[in-house]
Amino acid sequence: MKLGVRQLALAALAAVFALAATAGPSAPVGAAGDPGLSSTEIVLGGTHPFSGPASAYGAYGKGVEAYFAYVNDHGGVNGRKITYKDLDDGYSPPQAVQLVRQLVEDDHVFAMFNTLGTPVNTAIRPYLNQKEVPQLFVASGASTWGRDSAKFPWTIGWQPNYQSESILYAQNLLKEHPNAKIGVLYQNDDYGQDYLDGLNKGLGAKKNLIVKAASYEVTDPDVSSQIAGLKAAGADTFFIFATPKFSSQALAIAAQQSWHPTIYLNNVSSSQTTMRAATTAAGAAATNGVITTLYSKDPGDPKWAADSGMKLYMEIMAKYVPGADTANGYYLNAMGVAFTMVDALTKAGKEITRRKLMDTAEHLRETNNPFLLPGIVVETTPSMRFPITQEQLVRYDNGQFKAFGPLVDARALIGSELR
Repeated sequence: MKLGVRQLALAALAAVFALAATAGPSAPVGAAGDPGLSSTEIVLGGTHPFSGPASAYGAYGKGVEAYFAYVNDHGGVNGRKITYKDLDDGYSPPQAVQLVRQLVEDDHVFAMFNTLGTPVNTAIRPYLNQKEVPQLFVASGASTWGRDSAKFPWTIGWQPNYQSESILYAQNLLKEHPNAKIGVLYQNDDYGQDYLDGLNKGLGAKKNLIVKAASYEVTDPDVSSQIAGLKAAGADTFFIFATPKFSSQALAIAAQQSWHPTIYLNNVSSSQTTMRAATTAAGAAATNGVITTLYSKDPGDPKWAADSGMKLYMEIMAKYVPGADTANGYYLNAMGVAFTMVDALTKAGKEITRRKLMDTAEHLRETNNPFLLPGIVVETTPSMRFPITQEQLVRYDNGQFKAFGPLVDARALIGSELR
């Protein structure tokens, strides 16, 4: 019997509680008693989907490793080199739970960093918080990182909140197409539901503009039937809340079915890799005009060629990830979050502990991240667990993401709901 994402997540949570009950103490390594720390090394752990249905996100892990290698070659952090143990979870919550136990109890990592995916991070969160292991700058914008921070104080996000992103799209839609007929494709888990909830909040009294919402499982081969159903429902506007594989499929299939609605694409799939795959499959009509958001610089945009941050990115890619597609924004985004991790480690000082690192991560104000759009500030407080709250609306046009409108701060959209 094929299990859906929700069933997998429930199985993962059951495994978490079993782990929490049976896990033994981690062996202390550092002088302060925290594992993963010596006078010359700090050991971080992570998991990314290097295989499976979300393998496009494997670029995140490679980008992080490249930036850490660059930092190590330039002296490390407060005299320590970073060792990053990054494992392949296949975008499977149960697999991630087992790998995280290995990283914490066998590899004795100091902290977990940038593990990717809402279902994966929610599955490993109870165990890491029970063990008081920092779960930092997770690669997910799920609203739970802010909403449930009192229950899970050892977990912090990094990227913008999914619901605020959806609200931004809804505001643009209501301004430009107030009588739209909306069709939604969303992943059938907390990640997809978060985006859909945000869209409903943003539409408010006009949420009846949604004529049909169709879900998919990450185990599905494609989303052809869902696209056909949305087209048949009479939708003239298409919201895609999906991971890269299914987003590129959706864009291409819509064009192949001669359906050309106004399209809003979630940020987590807004890479040149996604757009080029869809364009290759179905032509420029599949991608031209697609609206999404950016908060990182787009390495595929020549306007950044002379930018110092982009030059650094290209330098790192050439040395540490030779032959990779430098236009793939996932590599650059990964370096952006790795920059924040190094910033937090540095500010925590030479006498670092897990608790001191968490305190530092809760009191960030970073204005110099070279990989983010100008004007974006990485900032946290104990009650604000989304370091990045600013986003830029962009439209895809013949191979380029082109900005329109001002940089928007999500805190102005949903305020206390971010917390």
